[in-house]
Amino acid sequence: MKLRLGIPKGSLQEATVQLFARAGFNIYPNGRSYSAATDDPEIECMLIRAQEMARYVEHGVLDAGLTGYDWVLESGLAVITVADLVYAKQSQGRKVRWVLAVPEDSPYQRAEDLANCIIATELVSVTRSYFERRGIPVRVEFSWGATEVKPPTLADAIVEVTETGSSLHANRLRILETVLESNTQLIANPCAWRDDTKRQKIQNLALMLCGAIAAQGRVGLMLNVERKDLANVLAVLPALKRPTISALADDDWVAVNTILEENVVREVIPRLKAANAQGIVEYPLNKVVM
Repeated sequence: MKLRLGIPKGSLQEATVQLFARAGFNIYPNGRSYSAATDDPEIECMLIRAQEMARYVEHGVLDAGLTGYDWVLESGLAVITVADLVYAKQSQGRKVRWVLAVPEDSPYQRAEDLANCIIATELVSVTRSYFERRGIPVRVEFSWGATEVKPPTLADAIVEVTETGSSLHANRLRILETVLESNTQLIANPCAWRDDTKRQKIQNLALMLCGAIAAQGRVGLMLNVERKDLANVLAVLPALKRPTISALADDDWVAVNTILEENVVREVIPRLKAANAQGIVEYPLNKVVM
């Protein structure tokens, strides 16, 4: 069995390859080819633009692939959503936004002000539906790129994707509204999903990818403490659920193991030491599977 898997080519490619590596799958892209080698003999990778991924998955050229919810919605095609993978090229744990933006000095203050105006975007169908639902007549034009530079000469407003808003601000654009929030998804072809072997492989892949994402920004912490001080130590720990407490050879002592957000460790360790914890060890995490 070979699972034909689509990896998004372009701006999300590097972040995706890094995510797969943390999940335990090494992918080796070839810059001169649409194929990519992998260390899993059951996976055959292809590099496909995110905008086209849903089409090739729906047609059965690919069994599964990673693309944005935005491009699945834009395609209007019937694919199986296996898992939401909230990562991006600049940020982890944060969705991207498609926003309606206008020049900073324009008179437009809300979407209704753009009646009979030209809107430039890559996300044509979603944008057209957005304005139709609100009863606002506009002309939506497809943009082949460099969308931020089109207002006010080539368009009155744009609908563009952003993670931080910095590119929009750099081009002196002002955000009016969020049209759509999006994140990467693992999607599957319906026929492949009905195949027990392929479905199991896709589900295993989703499990490992979600585990790698969940581990981002978290660390493990181990320590020893006397039983008489255990309550004070536990009061310091903001645990993922509950810390694991194990007996030691000396009945008066226990070991505590927990998971913390990495950005709080610098404050927690001194407080643990003050609560009489000993042998405190911080260690990195590759995956957290809930």
